[in-house]
Amino acid sequence: MTNVDVTYEDLVDLVGKRLSVDEFVDRITMMGSGPEGVQGDVLTFDIFPNRPDLYSVEGIARGLRGFLGLEVGLSTYAASPSGIDFVVDPSVAAVRPHGVGGVVRGVDLEDRLLRSLVDLQEKLHLTLGRRRRKVAIGIHDLDKVRPPFAFRGVPPRSLRFVPLGMAEEMDLQEILERHEKGREYGPIVADKPVFPIITDRDGTVLSFPPVINGVVSQLTPETRNLFIDVTGTDAVAVSSALTILCTSLAERGGRIETVRTVVADRILETPDLAPRDHTVDLPRANERLGLRVPTLEAVEALRRMRYDARADGDLLHVRAPAYRTDLLHEVDIAEDLAIAWGYDRYPKGLPREQTYGTPTAENEFSDALRVLLIGYGYQEVMSLTVAAAQDDFDTPDRATIRNPVGEDLTTLRSSLVPGLFGIFRLNKHRELPQRVFEVADVVIGGRNVRKLGVAAIHHKASFTEAKSLALSLLRDVGRKGEVEAVEDPNFIPGRSAAILVGGKDLGHFGEIHPRILEAYALVQPAIALEIDLESILLA
Repeated sequence: MTNVDVTYEDLVDLVGKRLSVDEFVDRITMMGSGPEGVQGDVLTFDIFPNRPDLYSVEGIARGLRGFLGLEVGLSTYAASPSGIDFVVDPSVAAVRPHGVGGVVRGVDLEDRLLRSLVDLQEKLHLTLGRRRRKVAIGIHDLDKVRPPFAFRGVPPRSLRFVPLGMAEEMDLQEILERHEKGREYGPIVADKPVFPIITDRDGTVLSFPPVINGVVSQLTPETRNLFIDVTGTDAVAVSSALTILCTSLAERGGRIETVRTVVADRILETPDLAPRDHTVDLPRANERLGLRVPTLEAVEALRRMRYDARADGDLLHVRAPAYRTDLLHEVDIAEDLAIAWGYDRYPKGLPREQTYGTPTAENEFSDALRVLLIGYGYQEVMSLTVAAAQDDFDTPDRATIRNPVGEDLTTLRSSLVPGLFGIFRLNKHRELPQRVFEVADVVIGGRNVRKLGVAAIHHKASFTEAKSLALSLLRDVGRKGEVEAVEDPNFIPGRSAAILVGGKDLGHFGEIHPRILEAYALVQPAIALEIDLESILLA
C-alpha cells in the first residue's frame, strides 16, 4: 500500500468541481482506496499497489472525474513526434537492458506540480521499480541538453560529471563511494563490468541510472520542457512507468511528444499511448460479483471508470487507457464494474449455505507436536521464510528470489534450523538454557514442505539429550523407529544421527559443529533436530 497526499484546493482545481472534504474522502474511498486521514487541507489516501496510475493527485482527479460522471469514457492524449532519438546501445544488455524516452512540453513547474512530480517519481521507484532495481526514472530540463540521447555502458573510471547534490566532478566509481545516493543504490550496479549512463550529443551526462542524475539537466521553476528517461530490467514495467508519468503531466496541461527509441534492429515510438482492447462476458462477471447489472448500465458504469465500452449481446468490448497497466484478465475489469456500481449499493444478506472447515491431517499433527514440545519445556518461535543466500549451515536446495527486498533476504529457506540459531544469536545475552522449536513450511523443489525444527543451547547440551528428544517424539506420536549414525556437516563428526521409521530417513539430529557456533557468536554447546512431518505422517 502506498500513501498519497492530496491538497484540497489542488484536487478541486483538477477535478473541476468543489466538494466538501468529507465528500471527497467518501467518493475516493468508494473508488477503491483507503482513507488514512485529513490534516488541515491535506487528504491522505492509501492506494493499492495494483493502481500505480493513482499514485498522484493528477491520477486520482482523473479517475474521480469519471467516477462522479463529470468526464466519462476513454481518457485520450494527443502525442506528436518530437523528432528526438533515444538510442539504447547493446553495451547495457547485461546491466539494465531496457530503456525508453519521452518528451512533455509546456509544463509550468510551479510548486504544486513540482512536488507532485517528484513524489510520483519516487513512489514509482519504490513500488513498480522495486527500489530502482527494476525501474529507474530520470526527469530532465530538455532545453539544457542537446539530442539525440544515448543510453550506453562505460567503464566505472572512464567518465566524470557533477551529480545532483554535489559541486565537484566525480567518476562513476567515486559516486558509488562518496555520494549519498551512490551508497544507497550503488549496490544495484556495483558488481557489473560496465556502468549505465545517458548522454546527449555533446557527451553531457544526463543520468547515471539507477543512481543519480547530472546537475546540468536538473529541473528549476523556469523549466518548461521535459525529457524523461526510464531504464530497467523489465520492458513492460519500464514502458508503464513512462506512460504513467507522461499522462499525469498531461493532466496539468503538458503536451506529450513521442521519442524514437532505437533498440537493436527495432524503433519504438515512446510513450505508447494506444488504448488496449479487452472483452468481458457480462453474465460471468455478474455471477462473480453477485450482481445483476443490465447491459446498458454495465456499459455506462465502465465508461465512468474511464473505459470506452460497447455491448455486443452479452459480450462487452472494452478499450482501456494506456496508463491502466494493472489489467491482466477480465476479472480486473469486472472489479471496476463493481466499484462503479457502488460498494455502498451492494445487496446485503446472509450466506445461502453454511460450511464448516476442518483441519487437514498435517495441521492436526502440527498442533499435536506443538503441545508435546511445550510439554517438554520448549518455547515456540517463528522465523522468516526468506533467508540470506549464504550462512554457515549446509542447507541445499534453496530457491533464489529474483527481486529481493534486501541483500539479506535473497532465498527461500529449505531448513528451519538456521532461523532457530539466528534467534539464539539475537538472545545470546539472555540466561540459559534456551530451548526453542518451530513447526512451519520450507520450500524444496518449488513446493512447500512442512517441517519441525528444534534447538537447545546450554552448557550441558549433548548428543544424548538430542537422542532422547528424538525418541520421545517418536514414542509420543505413536511411531516405532530407530536412530542410526550419519555424517552431516552441520554436526560434530560422530555426534549426529538419522531418525529412521520403516527404514526411511525422516531427519537428522545431533550436536552443532563448533564452526557454526562461532559464526553465530555462540559460546555454549548446542543441539538441533529437524524432521520432515509429511514423511512421518505417511510412515
